[in-house]
Amino acid sequence: MVFSEGAPITIINQVTNEDTNMKKFEFLDFATADVCFRAYGATLDELFANAALAMLEVMVETKNVEPKITKEIEVKGEDLKSLMFDWLNELLFYVDSEGLVFSRFDVEVDEKRMALSAKVSGERVDLQKHRIKTQVKACTYHKMEVEKRDGKWMAQVIVDV
Repeated sequence: MVFSEGAPITIINQVTNEDTNMKKFEFLDFATADVCFRAYGATLDELFANAALAMLEVMVETKNVEPKITKEIEVKGEDLKSLMFDWLNELLFYVDSEGLVFSRFDVEVDEKRMALSAKVSGERVDLQKHRIKTQVKACTYHKMEVEKRDGKWMAQVIVDV
């Protein structure tokens, strides 16, 4: 597998939707201080939800996060890349400021308005319950891609850890 600029990468882990057999996301071997993932979706809504799930999976085992607290989030962007960037960084705001982690993402993307509204559910970090992996400092624009390929949506995101 190769980035658009030609740097070779290796898939190190992937998660697949059992119902559709479509990949939700995969982690890529990229750099020491960064984590790179590709998220997938049949729709933009599913793509943005799976990108959020992938980013949260970098931080915590999301399978152990119960949907006890729900937050409503709205973000706007100039294009799909900026919308993805703002969406993921908005989630990080709640992680950092309120100690929340999320595992459910009900996302609606309005591509014409470049707006996203979502209900995200999770709970406060509990060190007795949650296996903490690593801290994500920020989502970056570096090598970010959001595009439709072969009728399916794909986003490539690098987060700073």
